[in-house]
Amino acid sequence: MQTTMLQASMHDTRPAQTSTVHGFPGKACPLQTQNFRSGQLITRRSLLPRTSRHGILPCYAMAKQLHFNKDGSALKKMQAGVDKLASVVGITLGPKGRNVVLESKYGSPRIVNDGVTVAKEVELEDPVENIGAKLVRQAASKTNDTAGDGTTTATILSAAIIAEGMKIVAAGTNPVQLCRGIETTVAALVKELQAISTDVTDADLANVATVSAGGNETIGQLISDAMARVGRQGVVTMEESRTAEDHLYVVEGMQFDRGYISPYFITDPERMVAEYDQCRLLLVDKKISTARDIVGILEGAIKGGYPLMIMAEDIEQEALATLVVNKLRGNLKVIAMKAPGFGERKSSYLEDIAILTGAQVVKDELGLSLDKVGEEVLGTAAKIEVTKENCTIVGDGSSEESVKSRVKQIKNLVANTEQDYEKEKLNERIARLSGGVAIIQVGAQTETELKEKKLRVEDALNATKAAVEEGIVAGGGSTLLKLAQKVDAIKSSLTNDEQKVGADIVRRSLGYPLKLIANNAGVNGSVVQQKVLESADPNVGYNAATGVYEDLLKAGIIDPTKVVRCALENAASVARTFLTSDVVVTEIPEPEAAGAGAAGGMDAMGGY
Repeated sequence: MQTTMLQASMHDTRPAQTSTVHGFPGKACPLQTQNFRSGQLITRRSLLPRTSRHGILPCYAMAKQLHFNKDGSALKKMQAGVDKLASVVGITLGPKGRNVVLESKYGSPRIVNDGVTVAKEVELEDPVENIGAKLVRQAASKTNDTAGDGTTTATILSAAIIAEGMKIVAAGTNPVQLCRGIETTVAALVKELQAISTDVTDADLANVATVSAGGNETIGQLISDAMARVGRQGVVTMEESRTAEDHLYVVEGMQFDRGYISPYFITDPERMVAEYDQCRLLLVDKKISTARDIVGILEGAIKGGYPLMIMAEDIEQEALATLVVNKLRGNLKVIAMKAPGFGERKSSYLEDIAILTGAQVVKDELGLSLDKVGEEVLGTAAKIEVTKENCTIVGDGSSEESVKSRVKQIKNLVANTEQDYEKEKLNERIARLSGGVAIIQVGAQTETELKEKKLRVEDALNATKAAVEEGIVAGGGSTLLKLAQKVDAIKSSLTNDEQKVGADIVRRSLGYPLKLIANNAGVNGSVVQQKVLESADPNVGYNAATGVYEDLLKAGIIDPTKVVRCALENAASVARTFLTSDVVVTEIPEPEAAGAGAAGGMDAMGGY
């Protein structure tokens, strides 16, 4: 290990830049030093300073371990990690997929069937294998963020492309050209996928939700009913039921693409959301600069004991710090967020929220000053739920007539607007105001079952929304397998032979999900794959739930096009990154402290 002293340069007589460490008054540790004469910046991760009679001892930079891929050992180790992750996640795929039990340090263990939840829990002992698992986990996480479902498929496809690609790279093929071939082929397949996609009908929504929920028809029907009640542009959310039964109810409400300003406002750390019932709302159409402007409102909230949501154009540091400190100390139930939209549209959104909740927007045009208003400007929401990216406001139902009047006003604006973009935004406002919020209450007999069921409902909700956005295709892995038949036509457009090999890798990989679905159903995956390929009808596939080869669209075995697309794109992206890697850099494991061994010895001898 290299040792670095306090002085930045032997030729420089100026004192080195230092940073004081909390808990060591008067002592300093060089986090960063500057060689002024050469202009070179030297940085290191420093340990806490150790003192002696002569002052501060040197700080040591942490070394790293380098794993070179000379004989392919580094990539093989990473691939071993990928295969382990794919094996764990893969058993959940399909209607007859099994569950995975996850140990919990606190509370009961979790039993889940959700790919990305399982993937996040996998940590491998070998650091190189763990890096491989983390890479593929990115495909699942990205697919979950974009489409909300299809995470298991993304993981299996990533592992498949990596496995097929490693065979070719080991034979000496240039991985860069190989990956260009994979990229070109996947881009062309996405266009083919969009060409065979069909618009989803109301009857198909229940089937999409049922398949995504692992064949649970009750959940599928609930989500279909929710969509029918609030419309496709309406908002559907989920919460825990107080009974063991599932329920659906619809209330007025709206959702915006704005989250909390600070994570300190969250009330549920596990889900990373802030939730309040019977919450008062302060709507401000300008910046809140100082805490003095809102002291009166905050004091009223403390005396009244009610939660408060503050929505403003922006909240500057001083006012935000006051809110955070009071929230952390338990003095105040509060959440702050920026108003949705910009400019004139922001003012319109604030007015919509005001009408829904019975509030008064505080703005200079109305002669209202923030430091002089009181509780009379506050609105009331039956429930608010704010995540990092979204805010859902559920009205208390007392403003139905005002909402109808506002909707009529916006419809008149739509009729007089020529620009498509403006019409789209106005229709969004109508959907938020009139569609309301459908709330699915999920119930179960035990907490373990409830957690697993909530994950299924969440996947089914996301799959339904994805189907509305981009349409549907036949499910059960058959669409990916039928896309593989179109790779030969794509290969003919490639000029480089190594890129053509990349196209072949994609073609072979696309059959893996169907094979795994069949294997999880107790059938030979290779035989099923061959029978599906023999059919000329693109919609014919294997129904693993019944063991029948049939038209999957008619049978209700449907996948959202967006889910299949995201899984394919993200899997290819991760695999390309993997195959072009050649060196792995990891942390050197720290040796166990001597005290730990001594303590173990005492235990072995029956010590206290």
